[in-house]
Amino acid sequence: MILRIDHVAIAVKDYEGAFRFFTRILGALPGTYAKEAPMQYLWQNLALGDLSRLELLTPTGPGSFLENFLKSRDGGVHHITLQTSDIYETRHLLEENGIPFFEFNDYGPVWKELFIHPQDAFGVLIQIAQFDADDWITPAVKMPHNTRWLVERSAAGCSLVLAHPGGGKVRMELDKQEITQLIKDLQEVVS
Repeated sequence: MILRIDHVAIAVKDYEGAFRFFTRILGALPGTYAKEAPMQYLWQNLALGDLSRLELLTPTGPGSFLENFLKSRDGGVHHITLQTSDIYETRHLLEENGIPFFEFNDYGPVWKELFIHPQDAFGVLIQIAQFDADDWITPAVKMPHNTRWLVERSAAGCSLVLAHPGGGKVRMELDKQEITQLIKDLQEVVS
């Protein structure tokens, strides 16, 4: 049901400062972002390495749902987002087990979500969502369309780059001995 943690969302008052910190200092790559006018906030996805992601949240005007959260602090972890393969199955499981949730939204094939309040999740606001992770990350950290692996020559041997089912890619450096062993292992599988 739950595939993985997709990202950790951090709410901040100083968006520009946080953006500079995560991108210039820690090397995060900016991905998708949007201003959500009705709820008065901006969200920005950031990729760290091949598979780790953060989301920056900041209010954009009075009446933002983030005002209460940021009332007595400059920023902090707002929620974690868990990816599910089936939001309806997840909702049913929560209902079966008496776990309250709120804000069930089905935006079609792009995004489906629900939230579990911190009082029902041991102090953590949890967003559970069904989506294709590659739709939300920067092209720099995802594989070319319909590509599951790449092999790139290197001085020591090669880089084996694999598409990750949660979006993005994983890179492994293999020396010549490891390449030879991998070839043998693959040949055994197809024999």
